Amino acid sequence: MRTVNEKARRAKQIEIMETCFDCYAENGFSSVGVKAIAKACGCSNASLYQYFDNLDDLIVKSTEYCMSKVEDEFMAKAPTDVEDLWRFIDEIPYWTAKEHGKKYRLMYQIYTHPKYREYGQKFFKGVDERYTEYAKSLEPKLGIPHEKITPLIFILIRACVHYALFEDEFYMKSQIETLKETLELFIEKYNPDIFLAGKTNKKYEF
Repeated sequence: MRTVNEKARRAKQIEIMETCFDCYAENGFSSVGVKAIAKACGCSNASLYQYFDNLDDLIVKSTEYCMSKVEDEFMAKAPTDVEDLWRFIDEIPYWTAKEHGKKYRLMYQIYTHPKYREYGQKFFKGVDERYTEYAKSLEPKLGIPHEKITPLIFILIRACVHYALFEDEFYMKSQIETLKETLELFIEKYNPDIFLAGKTNKKYEF
């Protein structure tokens, strides 16, 4: 029974966090209070505090949880091999902006706020670690050392987030084209058989 109760409690926490984050993303960080969040969650103000210490605790945990889910969705669309790289790189900035633009805008509002900046630093330290591990998982698929893949992931993420925030096509495309050229050089160096096959079949034209 205790396990069931713990699962039910966690499920309710997740429901509240997702609803809270969606409310802020849709209406603005400074436009939503506890009453509005409680109403959206279908509970009382007091009920919220059965799951979170206070509003700051709810905001911090909601941001961390929901942006981690965005990361998971991003990674789920990742390339499975070298040939799939170009599809991924071309599609992901537009997909990110459409699906998660509001969430990215909210995340930066929260994590740049003086009250929550330390939580932002902790979150992005975790991002560094998670994307490094992600690069390691891509190494055998792409034939490129993960030490080379990791910074390229950050370039791609930055281009995607900037486009999601500002819809700056020039900024995004200039970084994407540089990223593609860099990847081609790495493929030529570390995976020459794939590179030559790609050149022959014209699969790596930009």
